[in-house]
Amino acid sequence: MSFSGQGKKLGSGDNDDMGIIARLSRAVSDSPITDVTKRAASDAAYVTKKLLKSTGKAAWYAGTTFLVLIVPLIIEMDREQQFTDMELQQQSLLGSPPPLSPPK
Repeated sequence: MSFSGQGKKLGSGDNDDMGIIARLSRAVSDSPITDVTKRAASDAAYVTKKLLKSTGKAAWYAGTTFLVLIVPLIIEMDREQQFTDMELQQQSLLGSPPPLSPPK
């Protein structure tokens, strides 16, 4: 018994050395849609990088402004509250009545 198609792969077409996955992969990677998609992904990555960079700068500006302007104000308000509490404590130790709050 001899087979005339011995040595050939079943279902092989013009490209005997390429499998179906390789042919499909090459067809997809050579398509113009792939080029457009790659370009869009590259543009999106560029925009994201720029956005993150400018967001980082804005966060730096906000953080330093907070440290320079707001933190000293908070510290001063805390000192004032401590001073007021100390005055009330001294007045109560000396026996004088606490100051009346202004009428509302």
